[in-house]
Amino acid sequence: MSDATRRIARWNTKYNLDRVKAILEEQRPEMYARVQARFTELVLMEAQVKQVLDSKGVSVMQYPAYLCFGRELWHMIYVRQYSGPSAAKEAATLVAKWKDRGLSQAVLEAVRSEVFNIGPPTP
Repeated sequence: MSDATRRIARWNTKYNLDRVKAILEEQRPEMYARVQARFTELVLMEAQVKQVLDSKGVSVMQYPAYLCFGRELWHMIYVRQYSGPSAAKEAATLVAKWKDRGLSQAVLEAVRSEVFNIGPPTP
């Protein structure tokens, strides 16, 4: 059996729709509970970011970009589970990225510190 034929056979077995459906039906209640909890956390974080943006006088037109920054920080902390100095370094990288995209460094740093309680990285 050729390598391509073997790969196709394995893919076909793996993506048997009846099998996939059964697995997903079994996992759905737990998956739904996790999604419900994460979305609740995400909505609360976005509300906090908006409060910081309001306090800094940011134009509503710029909210989507700042919210993307907030979501990236949220993902870094709650999904990738960065903390401490690693989180501070990664957050500094994200601040630089979004600053290069035209956002205010001061506002980005305010979101980082006020919403996520992450300080600047230590040298």
